[in-house]
Amino acid sequence: MAVKIAVMVHNLKMDAYEGMEATARMGATGLHISAGAKGFRPEDLDAAGRKKLVAHVRSLGLEVSAISAWGGQVDLGEPEGLDGHIEHGKRLLELAADLECGIWQGHCGIMPHLRSDPKWQRFADAFGRICERGEEVGASLAIETGPEPPETLRDMILDVGSKALRVNYDPANLILWPARYMQLAGEEYDREKAFAEYKPVQGASILGPYTVHTHAKDAKVFPDTGRREVPLGEGWVDWPEYVRLLQEQGFDGYFAIEREVGDDPVGDITRAVRFLQTL
Repeated sequence: MAVKIAVMVHNLKMDAYEGMEATARMGATGLHISAGAKGFRPEDLDAAGRKKLVAHVRSLGLEVSAISAWGGQVDLGEPEGLDGHIEHGKRLLELAADLECGIWQGHCGIMPHLRSDPKWQRFADAFGRICERGEEVGASLAIETGPEPPETLRDMILDVGSKALRVNYDPANLILWPARYMQLAGEEYDREKAFAEYKPVQGASILGPYTVHTHAKDAKVFPDTGRREVPLGEGWVDWPEYVRLLQEQGFDGYFAIEREVGDDPVGDITRAVRFLQTL
């Protein structure tokens, strides 16, 4: 079964509407839109503006795969500003519903790895409050993988118990984050240990039932320069196996190309589309 390919349009480093046209020319069928970018924030688009955006996307033969927000600026485990974050989260879910993708992908802070940590319940309560709105409008918050092992994220989803709390699986993040933790601890990088705990590919068997969207991003850790995102297919993600495991779990959503670094974003993303088409 061919994979559905989307492009994180703001990664193209051009005007967003020009990027939409470029995405269509590349042969992708989905747009992953940043809802933190000016012109695409919930407060920037009224009901008519949202309908107009959907119509424009459709005119290009595309659809919105997901919206993206909270790229590390929000931590739902901290009490400061929490009520404001929760209200903003509700508005993001409304936007996702109106753009007819029903998926908001976001980083929501670093969850504790143990349920006994006091922050665990704060996260669970915040997710629960946000997801009440998601259930009402038919949209889900897809937490991005990375800071936590797959089992931790699965346990949080089970504790919250809402169909509006799902996963955006990013296999590259599950390579990058443990390398970061080891560096911060002053430890030499241990690939075997990191892969055993964070399971960049095999974790799809654990989180697959909750995964509604995935990032197509690659990474590896270099002995001299450390962790780094690399062009798709040049890192440590076993893409054929990853795709197989997700599809085995019934996943039929988008593989959205995310390319946050590099001097040639258009070229890198075009090549990434071609790579995904081979899968």
